[in-house]
Amino acid sequence: MKRILLYIAIAVTVLPTSCNSFLDTENYTEKDLTNFPESVEDANQLLAGIYSSMNVDVTSGFYLSELASDDRLGGGAQGDKFAHAIDRLMNVGTDMCGGLWAARYRGIERCNLLFENIGRVTDWSSEAEKNQLVGEVYFLRALFYFELAQVYGQVPLVLTTAADNLPKASTDDIYARIASDLKEAIEKMNTEPYDPNRAGHATRWAAEALMARVYLFYTGYYKKDSLPLADSGTVSKSEVITWLDECIRNSGHDLVQDTEKPENSFYNLWPYSNEYTAEDYAWAKEKGVKWVGDGNIETVFAIRYNNLGNWDYTGYTNMHATHFGLRTPNGNTSTFPFGEGYGIGPVNPQLIADWQAAEPDDPRLWGSVIDIENDIPAFEWGADLAMEETGYMQKKYLAITAYDHNTLDDSGNPTFLTSYSHLMYGTPLAPVELACTQDLVLIRFADVLLMHSELTETTDGINRVRRRAGLNDIGAYSLEALKLERRFELAFEGLRWNDLRRWGDAETAIERQSEVMVRNLGNDAVQNASYGGGWAARYRATGGFFPIPDTQVTRSDGVLTQNEGWGTAAAEYMGW
Repeated sequence: MKRILLYIAIAVTVLPTSCNSFLDTENYTEKDLTNFPESVEDANQLLAGIYSSMNVDVTSGFYLSELASDDRLGGGAQGDKFAHAIDRLMNVGTDMCGGLWAARYRGIERCNLLFENIGRVTDWSSEAEKNQLVGEVYFLRALFYFELAQVYGQVPLVLTTAADNLPKASTDDIYARIASDLKEAIEKMNTEPYDPNRAGHATRWAAEALMARVYLFYTGYYKKDSLPLADSGTVSKSEVITWLDECIRNSGHDLVQDTEKPENSFYNLWPYSNEYTAEDYAWAKEKGVKWVGDGNIETVFAIRYNNLGNWDYTGYTNMHATHFGLRTPNGNTSTFPFGEGYGIGPVNPQLIADWQAAEPDDPRLWGSVIDIENDIPAFEWGADLAMEETGYMQKKYLAITAYDHNTLDDSGNPTFLTSYSHLMYGTPLAPVELACTQDLVLIRFADVLLMHSELTETTDGINRVRRRAGLNDIGAYSLEALKLERRFELAFEGLRWNDLRRWGDAETAIERQSEVMVRNLGNDAVQNASYGGGWAARYRATGGFFPIPDTQVTRSDGVLTQNEGWGTAAAEYMGW
């Protein structure tokens, strides 16, 4: 079976503008703005191009958030200064986060292109078909701007393909556009329940969930009471709760549940429990785990990947899994089923200590974390100049290996494969960088339930999530209980960093990294907290925002200004 290619990259010629520094103007087809889009097929092709822009660069908001949070370190090798710098809110090079900027504005350009030309499409089967497609585009533009706003803070608000050299928009204007786009998406998209055949497409339910996430961050980080809209009015807490209520009741999404073995329910969310790996993975086989697969009922929105990865376009594959894999030469048969990668993002041991102190019987801990000493004793410390190793790695997003029992190697043993995807989807035999097909889940139903509890200050969502994990209910709601539940349930899913920021906890939390014992090149060491004055100092200087790419600032001729806390000697990371 082959994994279906959902997104087909397309770029059409756009009219020359002063925004070409962040637009993809290469012409891959014979179509241009005089004849594209003209049909529903054209519109869907352009929509696919918008989705494909999400896969281009690994330094996504997800990636930056994971490394910046308190629960993970930089890791990687001695030369991976960018990972150490991101962890410390410091800079390496001129365009450390430039790939994300380019990719998201490319996606925004394609959204604007579709909005401006959708009127020439006349062969819709129904108005509902048109509204669904347009609603997806509104969702995607909102998602792109929200990611830019969380990473960079104030950014140019580009709403047409004819945009000029624009300065930063105000925070309120950016969030008003995000909220207005999401409101349009909610109102236009259909109310059909979850359909696994549409996995990877935006839905009304994803828009409602994202609206809640945007509301929580904006009102929390900026100390506001409501979320502004672009024309007039606001989005209130009660409206957000109503949308979440609808998502919970009507979306068809639910928590993944193993009715035969409830204790396995959380484990079944992650690919290490897939059928091709589990038969040779003693822990998984003993427990009887069974992966529910990508696009499952708990996935509200995800970036999808496929089996067509190649060195010309690695965006087809999930490079996050490669970056977060075990540092090569680990990742082979001796560390089965955890595959090779770059060793980025070792888990902070303080998370393990906090987790065990708060929930000593929580099965999610070892369903989320690899304990290297006990799980893979053959692990090679200091492999390939590895840095900041802690003895713990996350196991939600990394390469998962398998054995092909139908093909024997030269020694007569089952052939070792860099990814289960070779067997599951027919992915060609390839290096790990081209083999990881796992979805990157951006919104999971467990998060919807926890956001609902936080907004309503009730235990309903928290306890529903806890029961799935086999844990006792909490008796009364508290923000501290909610914070713990989000930290443990959603660990390593790109949410912790911005949760800390909106709660006002980031400065204190990340400073605790200065106490962490690590191994550098296989030798014991303590995290170096001297750069930039330490983690807390860098957070105070930057507010948790990353630098706008220097090339963008330069090309703007002074119209675009660099973010606070960047562009100084104190911001430059020189390495261990």
